Amino acid sequence: MINKRRMNIGIAADHGGFELKEFLIAHLKTVGIEVIDFGAFALDKTDDYPDYIVPLSKALAEKRIERAIAVCGSGVGASIVANKIAGVRAALITEYFSAHQGVEDDDLNMICLGGRITGANSAQELVTAFLNAKFSGEERHVRRLEKISKLELHIHNN
Repeated sequence: MINKRRMNIGIAADHGGFELKEFLIAHLKTVGIEVIDFGAFALDKTDDYPDYIVPLSKALAEKRIERAIAVCGSGVGASIVANKIAGVRAALITEYFSAHQGVEDDDLNMICLGGRITGANSAQELVTAFLNAKFSGEERHVRRLEKISKLELHIHNN
């Protein structure tokens, strides 16, 4: 069960993740979570994941949404493109431990899933663990995130 804490959630997928995205939106709505859909809005086998994941990632970086779910065929492409946007901490998640530990230790703010490899029930469990988790704020984790932020700043200034 997902905690009822008010949270802005964004979601996006290409054709490889379209069905799983639609399933997750319906599931989240049934448990009272509002989701902002960044597309795709129809199944188009010729679309490209960056066209949906980049706007989702920018919204996350700009804090218009608090957490994000990105789905493509394998989840790999979504993860790669999302992490090009400073402030996004995205990971391909395939098991329960990383779904919550990534948030608790690394302040993961985007979960990436593979629409062709992650079943609906597994995706539901992973998203629930991801959304229920909270960043620990422990000094060692904050220190590591500061190093990542400095790296992002350095990359964008060069």
